[in-house]
Amino acid sequence: MVYKLKGILAALFPGRCRLCSSRTPTGPGLCLPCRNEAPWLAHVCARCSLPLPASCDDSLCGRCQKQAPAFDATTALFHYRPPVDYLIKRLKFAGELAIGPLLSGLLAQRLADRDSALPELLIPVPLHRSRLQQRGFNQSTELARVVGQQLEIRSTHGLCLRNRKTEPQSLLTHNARRLNLRNAFTVTAEKLPAHVAIIDDVMTTGHTANELARALKGAGASKVEVWVIARAG
Repeated sequence: MVYKLKGILAALFPGRCRLCSSRTPTGPGLCLPCRNEAPWLAHVCARCSLPLPASCDDSLCGRCQKQAPAFDATTALFHYRPPVDYLIKRLKFAGELAIGPLLSGLLAQRLADRDSALPELLIPVPLHRSRLQQRGFNQSTELARVVGQQLEIRSTHGLCLRNRKTEPQSLLTHNARRLNLRNAFTVTAEKLPAHVAIIDDVMTTGHTANELARALKGAGASKVEVWVIARAG
């Protein structure tokens, strides 16, 4: 009966592509042409997922070779450019929460195909309480919830706290971003699993992920991955 009802609803209210509005067979999402044309990342730094030239033989970017970040690896799906930046901005700033499962579902699909072990815990990048009250939700928590459900990994949003209200990273210079986040996070758990993953929507310079990973390793984690929808750069 449940499956029959779902079939009736799908026939009455067919899904539409979130970008071009064409019909999709499995509900709201991306149609195949839009998915194929999306700015998927290909050749990237193994540590921070910074896009690298296809001709580059190194597995690490110059910055990670010079000074490795506190996190150990990054998985990012897309370049942060149209139309992915549009979807992320609609999620974060327009409160279109239905975009969260679309993006996090694509991330979970990518991660489900890997051969290496998955982490034991997912940690969304926390917002300061004032920003959380203003926005009404944390987009990283929304992403982590779906990814955790699909990969069967526990996620938690109360384990890490943002100590102070930092300035938006997008408004700052490279050096100012690093200083803006220094000692910005506190880990409240007494004991962490050895292998954890940070989840966020976008990685820009990597300073946020680096500072949070540093706090997590200081609290006992030995391996910290970063999972994001898009990578700038």
